[in-house]
Amino acid sequence: MPRTTLTTVSLIALVWTAMLSFGGVAAETVMLYPNIFGDPPASLDRAREFLVEGGPSDYFPPLGAAVVLCSLAATVLTWRIPGLRWWIAGSAAVFIACEFLFSVVFFWPRNDIMFVDPVGTHTPEYLRQVAEEFVAGHWVRVVGGAVTSTLAFTALLRWVRATAAAPVERVEAVR
Repeated sequence: MPRTTLTTVSLIALVWTAMLSFGGVAAETVMLYPNIFGDPPASLDRAREFLVEGGPSDYFPPLGAAVVLCSLAATVLTWRIPGLRWWIAGSAAVFIACEFLFSVVFFWPRNDIMFVDPVGTHTPEYLRQVAEEFVAGHWVRVVGGAVTSTLAFTALLRWVRATAAAPVERVEAVR
């Protein structure tokens, strides 16, 4: 497969996975969060009962891994093209910082408090505080997903415009 085709496919895969992730976070924000965090601790108890067979933890980790792998592939394939390199590297860095690292440090401990620790372990006041912190911190993921998708999509547009040009102008148009 020619490198141009491989680069195009990797950029499309990156945009697709990044937008799926962002769309999932946006949908979760408007559909699940009002029900999960609407009236803690009662709403947290209902969420524990509802999210038994599947939930966000089944969807986002594999999708996040796909975004990271697509980011790595796109970064390797576009590294020699300065006009794309930093769009892709920026997209990867924002995703890893806002979706992965921030989740590990900020969200995972709060998830344990709200959904893993046995019911009755924490006071209702403490659960309300943790739920408020979780919802406030969630906006970092929303913004991170939007920025990741925008940077990746910009790189794809720049690549498509450059490769649609006459063959002699392809590389120079991107740089």
